[in-house]
Amino acid sequence: MKNPQPAPEPESVLEQLPGDLMMWVLIASELAVFGAGLTAFLAIRITDPAGFAAAQDLLHRPAGAINTMILITSGFFAARAVAAVAAENRCAAGLWLAASALGGVAFLAVKADEYRDLMAEGVGTETHPFFTFYYLLTGFHAAHVLAGILILALIAWKDSHRNMETGAAFWHMVDLVWVLLFPVIYLLR
Repeated sequence: MKNPQPAPEPESVLEQLPGDLMMWVLIASELAVFGAGLTAFLAIRITDPAGFAAAQDLLHRPAGAINTMILITSGFFAARAVAAVAAENRCAAGLWLAASALGGVAFLAVKADEYRDLMAEGVGTETHPFFTFYYLLTGFHAAHVLAGILILALIAWKDSHRNMETGAAFWHMVDLVWVLLFPVIYLLR
């Protein structure tokens, strides 16, 4: 009579997270920082709704919408890269990562064009509190896009499944933050 094998220990919730735990700690902390920034933006907006609406009218909403579509598409490409590396198709994974990173570059180009247009009109951080928050939040987000592009390049070089999941998780955080920033900054009245 054989000894029955003990039942495997169930995985903890933390062990079920894709990628590296420390990336999830970073993601949680970054979401908290962006959440605090958005909360402060909304709190100050309450004190001057007409001024915020007038300042918001200076934004180029189509550029914000284009950037939303760019990042959502780029996030899809990152997810495809994870699926490709899981299927051991390293070539396809690399192509999906390159497409995702190019989406990040396109996002930054659109954002730089938007900044240039605003600054050409004399709109800076001192113009109105709306623009203080606008430049702070979107600039901080743009820095994360740049970091995400670098992470995507690194995982293309070291394309293990775990690395791919870790990098894609960061990229999806960048997407999520923009999906929250866009309506609050560009659309909410």
